[in-house]
Amino acid sequence: MRGIRGWHGRGRVAASVTVASLLATGAIGLTACSSGGSTGGSSALPPVIVEIDALEGTTVEVPEGGTVDLTGDDETSTAWTADIADPEVVEFVPGRDDGSAQFNPGLTATSVGETDVTLENGETGDAVTFTVEVVPKDTGGY
Repeated sequence: MRGIRGWHGRGRVAASVTVASLLATGAIGLTACSSGGSTGGSSALPPVIVEIDALEGTTVEVPEGGTVDLTGDDETSTAWTADIADPEVVEFVPGRDDGSAQFNPGLTATSVGETDVTLENGETGDAVTFTVEVVPKDTGGY
């Protein structure tokens, strides 16, 4: 009986060492695949998505380095232009159609501040005025 118990005990130790090795290898693999956080990996900010029809008189807040995706005009999205009071704060990105996909117009937040923006659609004559407030990017200091 003693021989069987001894063999069985060694099997458990070997199995425990194997499981521990696999877990350690898995943890190293997961660490190597992770990004962002305090290790300096890059992380893209999600866009602030707003409907053009709902913008009039509002203030849109966006973090520095972020973007505003101007949605809601599937027919004339390439006809929008922007008059930006302070072009140091945001810059306009026109809508475009490359034949296989249509891209909404938008704004890129270039520096902290506040500016008025007037969008005008050259095809429909529609216009909308609103404010963009660019706030400091949240560094996620956990």
